[in-house]
Amino acid sequence: MPETALSQLPIFSARPTLRLDGQEDERVSLLLSSMVMDESEGGMSTLTLQLDNWVATGDGGAEPAFGSGARLRLGARLSVYAGDAAAPVEIFQGKVSALEIVCDHGQPPQLVALAEDALGAARRARRSAVYTGMSPADVVQRIAGELGLTANVSGLASPVATWAQVNETDLGFLRRLLGRFDADLQVVGDRLQVAPRSEVQRGSIELAMYSQLSRVRITADLAQQATSVSVAGWNPVDGRAVSANASAITHAGPGSGRDGLSWASDALGARPDHLGQPAVATDDEARAVAEAALDQRARRFVRADGVAEGNARLRVGCHVRLSGVGSPFDNTYYVHRACHRFDLRHGYRVEFGAECAYLGN
Repeated sequence: MPETALSQLPIFSARPTLRLDGQEDERVSLLLSSMVMDESEGGMSTLTLQLDNWVATGDGGAEPAFGSGARLRLGARLSVYAGDAAAPVEIFQGKVSALEIVCDHGQPPQLVALAEDALGAARRARRSAVYTGMSPADVVQRIAGELGLTANVSGLASPVATWAQVNETDLGFLRRLLGRFDADLQVVGDRLQVAPRSEVQRGSIELAMYSQLSRVRITADLAQQATSVSVAGWNPVDGRAVSANASAITHAGPGSGRDGLSWASDALGARPDHLGQPAVATDDEARAVAEAALDQRARRFVRADGVAEGNARLRVGCHVRLSGVGSPFDNTYYVHRACHRFDLRHGYRVEFGAECAYLGN
């Protein structure tokens, strides 16, 4: 699969466009000098915008561009569209949570706007709660409703158990709960999307070295690889010990080649790992936790950190095929971090992190 052109035009504008409270704001878009939109696994994207806060007036003078009555204000709903300006794609939607003014001698004043997506409310809400007789999907639905979000949950209908949230933020608790079962959460608008990692794929693209892929560093590392993971616990109802052991990858993600478990076994010998922290009450729950932990380690065997030409489709959950790097690192990776950047010097680019369970043949 070859690279897909970023635009049908040989020359195009990749300047981001911004919308405030649902309406495009030409002044904000034109005065934008830099943008950083950062997203990663576990949800909650953050945005930093820097704008020139000085404009000319009709009488030859100048004045601040954003005064007290400006639409760019604390709490304003902000959307950012990136890519080809003729057909931009939304990469962020959230609310302005902070404003800064930066003044430097000899330079026009700068206004900095900081924003968070809809999971910002989950970051601020800290509570203690007990969810009795509920599946992980039920817990997600309950918390999403309390945050005013619509939850789209795939799977996670078992186990039905009691879950305790002890002086944790809603976001921290959801990350901890879903991490037990190797699931991820992301928010799109006001929709909370939750699914096992095996079902997450937000598109597929190819990046060729020295073309749209300008720089990359790829590391195959055995340090965190284990040949098996065990978990043990206690069932207080039946009064018996529970345990499980995982020694094979359940879901490794995209890519092909030889996985890190077999590399570790041959190079370093047996490397079993026991998890003492998670509390498990049934053998099925212990097995799910052990398999999730082994899969997470396996997927991080090969990690890529790169910089690509600005592509609004390069997002967390995307499968990216890296080519032209050379054997054995040419492979398909899962993007777990994406930072979309724009400034007047370098234009639009994406810094990303991706992972793969395999080292190519």
